Amino acid sequence: MITTLLILHGLIAVALLGALSHQCASLWFAGRGGSSFAARYAAVNPQRFVRAVVVCFAADLILAALIYPSYRIDVRIPFEEMSLGWAVGLFELKEHAGGIGLGLLPAYAFLWRSDATPAQRGARIGITVLLAAIVWWDFLVGHVLNNIRGLA
Repeated sequence: MITTLLILHGLIAVALLGALSHQCASLWFAGRGGSSFAARYAAVNPQRFVRAVVVCFAADLILAALIYPSYRIDVRIPFEEMSLGWAVGLFELKEHAGGIGLGLLPAYAFLWRSDATPAQRGARIGITVLLAAIVWWDFLVGHVLNNIRGLA
């Protein structure tokens, strides 16, 4: 069961990474045009990713909460026994970053509503980039720690 939850957690995380990365690219390259790969990758409506980001973020955190008790027993204790305090610390930072991201999610959804003012563009870009950084951090740390000692 844990393996299935881990696979779902990873797949949803990849979808979330894709949505946020695509949205950030569209903000970064907005109006630049061109025929490069980056310009074509960014030629999307960033508004269309908001619901996917909110749903994927929430779903991924729910799956993470279901997996967490197994992690505490089967992974964290052996990390401590192997004197891998840095790995435990990385996971703690991962948890905190995810919590901050969850706290930012309502502001993210608010700033991306269709009637947002042009003055909110800077805040919209900032919160989107911050969420993308959090998701990338959590994804990479999760993979590093899973490679050291995973649940499955």
